[in-house]
Amino acid sequence: MVENRDPIQLLIDQFKKLPGVGPKSAQRLVFHLLKQPTEVGEELANAILNLKASLQLCETCNNITDVTPCRLCTDQHRDRRTVCVVEEPFNVISIEKSGGYRGLYHVLHGVISPINGIGPEDLKIKSLIQRIGEGGIEEIIVATNPTAEGEATGLYLARLIKPLGVSVSRIALGIPVGSDIEYVDSVTIGRALTGRRDF
Repeated sequence: MVENRDPIQLLIDQFKKLPGVGPKSAQRLVFHLLKQPTEVGEELANAILNLKASLQLCETCNNITDVTPCRLCTDQHRDRRTVCVVEEPFNVISIEKSGGYRGLYHVLHGVISPINGIGPEDLKIKSLIQRIGEGGIEEIIVATNPTAEGEATGLYLARLIKPLGVSVSRIALGIPVGSDIEYVDSVTIGRALTGRRDF
């Protein structure tokens, strides 16, 4: 039973569930925490517990936020005519780090992937179309990953949005095909946004 398991091994097993954390890294993290004062472990536990409780999706762009609408959507210094569509919330962070984009965002929370049973209705596409319908948006920049699913999602969006009279562009292929935006350096992301092309 779980109650009889070694608490060290239990925590190692939980850390191993995190992306990029293997058995050795998980073990190092656990033994590092054991050397810290009790307050450090309590602060970590509280931060993890509060994470889910205090965060929500922005009612406008679907980014993860503690207030809705989020700070990016309410920033009056951003170009409100341009919306960059990304797959996941961490893509927003990567693009923001590049410093090359000052418009708004829309997070799809995935890509169309028939193999995985994900269709357009499973993504936040309907709310994007509603935003466009409200007026003021002149360009949609599709910044999905350059994978087969990302390209398919981009093409689907272009076919859906172009008839609405809004320009649709794709980030330039400065990002290597098959890679994730999350792992691309900020200079490459900045150049890809600057060199975007029409669909």
